[in-house]
Amino acid sequence: MIKLSQPTIPEAAIERVSEILRSGQLVHGEECESFEQELASFLGVKHALVVSNGTAALHLALLALDIGVGDAVIVPDFTFAATANIVEMTGAKAIIVDVDIETYNMDSELLESCIQSWSGPEKLKAIMPVLEFGNPHGLKKYREIANKYNLALIEDAACALGAKEQDVMVGTVGDMGCFSFHPRKTLTTGEGGALVTNNDQLYEKAKLLRSHGMMRGEFGIEFRCIGLNYRLTNFQAAIGRAILPKLNGWIERRRELATIYEDALAPLEQQGLIRLPKIVEGHSVQTYMIVLSDQFNRTEVMKALKEGGIESSLGAQSMSELKLFNHDSNTKSNYIIGPKLYIYGLALPLHEHLNIDDVNKITETLEQILLK
Repeated sequence: MIKLSQPTIPEAAIERVSEILRSGQLVHGEECESFEQELASFLGVKHALVVSNGTAALHLALLALDIGVGDAVIVPDFTFAATANIVEMTGAKAIIVDVDIETYNMDSELLESCIQSWSGPEKLKAIMPVLEFGNPHGLKKYREIANKYNLALIEDAACALGAKEQDVMVGTVGDMGCFSFHPRKTLTTGEGGALVTNNDQLYEKAKLLRSHGMMRGEFGIEFRCIGLNYRLTNFQAAIGRAILPKLNGWIERRRELATIYEDALAPLEQQGLIRLPKIVEGHSVQTYMIVLSDQFNRTEVMKALKEGGIESSLGAQSMSELKLFNHDSNTKSNYIIGPKLYIYGLALPLHEHLNIDDVNKITETLEQILLK
């Protein structure tokens, strides 16, 4: 079976994890702090906080910005449900904006239209775009729009560590940037995530909230506020530290594989059977998702691929189609692209273990299925 995704854990990381497990120093400590420093350096940002998962990073970002009951945050229609879920968990409302068919990212024109026409009782506080599958397109435009309307910008960069738009690293443009280290991500720590920022005040607040609102001082522990337990472990950090120096090379490999996919699948696109993703400069290509023509049943295509020894999946969810965020602004809006991507998006295998023969088998099998 050619797997959809396959995490790579360097042998050096496995050895280091064994050392940490034997030491008994398992919780957040020196390994985590070193990982934070290395992440900050890699991204060219002042502060990095490692946390238990990507959703925790988003939660801390929202709380650090004092977003809660009576507020609203704009999110894209096409994303993993955690993006909108965590907004709602703060007591704020997730306001959905449709996405672009080529990049799968939030449509900037629709975003600005949503802001200009906003009439809800909640105070519009932030934009939370997702850099879907590592695509950095539109990031600087989101910053421009956030500045224009005096809104905070939280980057949901869960899939996008290592991506950049021109000369700017994803995660560093917003007031805060949030990453995931789930096994589907190029850099994984099993579970885990990180929050990054150049804002000293937001950093200190998020850091305090991450660990029960407590601060260790000369005379013991002092609790400064009500907080959470979103710490990463030392042995998880050791895995992340071992992978980080290899990340750019792995991203380059993924881009090479994406180019092979694009060349091989171009005839199917020309025949109108699929639509290919737009792989832009600086794309980290965490997932390679095509869009099937509406003449196909994705479930049947996935079943046929599996019978051919190929694992596949949907790409992400449509927030409007989930029917969980039924606020007036959302129910009165018309969503076209997000639902289409949700119903017809097909994620194909992509990871650094793949070779050209694997990709050829995948594309040839897919061609046989679609042309049958």
